[in-house]
Amino acid sequence: MEKRTKKKEQDGQQESLEHQSLEVSMLNKDSFSDEELESYLSKGAIRASDEITVPPKILFVGDCTIATFGNFSASTGKAKSKKTFNISAMVAAAVTNSTVLNYRACLPEGKRTILYFDTEQSKYHCHTVLERIYRLSGLSLKKDDPRLMFWGLREYTPKLRIAVIDYALRKYEGVGLVIIDGLRDLMYDINNGKEATDVMTVLMAWTSVYDLHIHTVLHLNKNDNNPRGHIGTELENKAETVLIISKNLQNNSISEVRPMHMRDKEFTTFAFHIDDNRLPVLDSSMSVTVVKPREKSLVSLDHDVHKDILGKFFEEHTPSKYSELVEQISQAYEAAGYKRGTNGIKNLLKLLSSKGIIVKDSDGYSYKSECFDNPEPTSDKQV
Repeated sequence: MEKRTKKKEQDGQQESLEHQSLEVSMLNKDSFSDEELESYLSKGAIRASDEITVPPKILFVGDCTIATFGNFSASTGKAKSKKTFNISAMVAAAVTNSTVLNYRACLPEGKRTILYFDTEQSKYHCHTVLERIYRLSGLSLKKDDPRLMFWGLREYTPKLRIAVIDYALRKYEGVGLVIIDGLRDLMYDINNGKEATDVMTVLMAWTSVYDLHIHTVLHLNKNDNNPRGHIGTELENKAETVLIISKNLQNNSISEVRPMHMRDKEFTTFAFHIDDNRLPVLDSSMSVTVVKPREKSLVSLDHDVHKDILGKFFEEHTPSKYSELVEQISQAYEAAGYKRGTNGIKNLLKLLSSKGIIVKDSDGYSYKSECFDNPEPTSDKQV
């Protein structure tokens, strides 16, 4: 009986995966007929005579555009940073075409439907999110609003989740905004380059074919502020907007929203807290955390940069002591616009020494530019 049940479930999943759009079915194929290729070629044709309309702008922070049709965006943040609370405000604004928190929405008529897919939470917690959106929108909880549909996909496999979202997009008309809370759950391995490319491809296809905007949610790495895995890298490269939601350093009950990447001009960071009704409200009492942009490490600079700085330096200097070398090299890089701390200079010198680019003899330290072409030491980073 158990085997029969499992077989029925497998058959059901297989049947679901067989009924897919071209955008999804192409992910499962390695070869294509000429007819299929002709169809794809025709869809991708760009002609000078085409009349291309400007895509509608549907979501703003102030006068800064964060979402347009034909594109996708993302919210990122550490665990428990209140990402879903932030999304709730965004969706509430979109449902009513109003301003909620700092989000102002303007979905055009005929494209007012919003599809929300949660891949992480239980039905109870999904309902809590839906209830929060209704309350932020001023909607009655006694009646379902047809403009917003919500699904929990926690129990499904990544392939089935993609198939279900694809089916919903084919089934419902007038969709303007799609939320995928849990982009990571559309794939098995976030560090798999092929999977990451496939997921990004299908997101871009959905936004183009159905003329809508998709907003996704992805966690940041635990040890830095980069979105997780290959999928995070793809997201940064292709998304229209990437937002970071983080806790305020002075008060961790306050969350901040700042732009990581925007095609439009960047908005000013804003903050919110959760009130007694468990709703996000703007917080202007706290000064937001000032985030210093990450400096590029010296060892990651191009060879030509190092050759130029070191060549000029060693034409005039021959340090005899290591302390002199550190101090003078530091000054040379600072003069070229690459001011870094002592540890950064020492790490660079360690690498240059291991490659034979900087060597010490009886006369002091000297420079051998031809050694930049030496094979890299396996234990060090590339200059």
